[in-house]
Amino acid sequence: MSLTVAALYQFVALPDFRDLRAPLQAVCATRGIKGSILLAEEGINGTVAGTSEAIASLVEELRHGALFAGRLDNLELKFSSAASMPFQRLKIRLKREIVTLGDPLADPTRQVGTYVSPADWNALIAAPDTLLLDTRNAFEVAMGTFEGAVDPGLHSFGEFKEFAARALDPARHKRIAMFCTGGIRCEKASALLLARGFPKVYHLKGGILRYLEEIPEAESRWRGGCFVFDERVALGHGLRQHAAPVSQGKAEGTGDEQL
Repeated sequence: MSLTVAALYQFVALPDFRDLRAPLQAVCATRGIKGSILLAEEGINGTVAGTSEAIASLVEELRHGALFAGRLDNLELKFSSAASMPFQRLKIRLKREIVTLGDPLADPTRQVGTYVSPADWNALIAAPDTLLLDTRNAFEVAMGTFEGAVDPGLHSFGEFKEFAARALDPARHKRIAMFCTGGIRCEKASALLLARGFPKVYHLKGGILRYLEEIPEAESRWRGGCFVFDERVALGHGLRQHAAPVSQGKAEGTGDEQL
């Protein structure tokens, strides 16, 4: 039986995030949903799987139910499928950040870069004055990336701020286009660069997953597979499972870089 996988996030004020853990755990468990969801004062981030009915019910609860009281009305969602359950258990975790960067300047609720749709992405990154930047970890980049993208060589996303301070210069890099798996890391990275004075920062709306879903392979500038933090390991065009080996240790990641 095919299962639905939902990748989701939203930066939103959740001062009561600790109180949300137990009821959200119950909402997922009663629907047979497995996966991982992170809660923090700055928002929610997760990837979960279940039957199509279960996932639809969860999304309805998140967006319109009493638990979040309408605060997740801008929830970013991407759906894919799995032939079998890609997660072993359900984990609802409390974190300081839903994606760890550790810099107060990186506040997506104040400012983020300019969103670029998958349909407009190829033209942007083909421009000669655009610096194309992959904000994911090095092992993810090694599995697949866009043609011509710069790999910052990150072990974890928290190292991005050091890379930006060392390798990027607002006077030289006046037009930066960045991307990540589902969009969440770029929200923080673009907020950081804007706060540091970079004039034009763009990021791929919906991330690589949305691009692979919407752009035909014949028109694609993507090469390889897109690593995902579950037992499918990697996805390709059309969000089909992509055969790409990866060590189990790397596949586990840091626990908060799902998107």
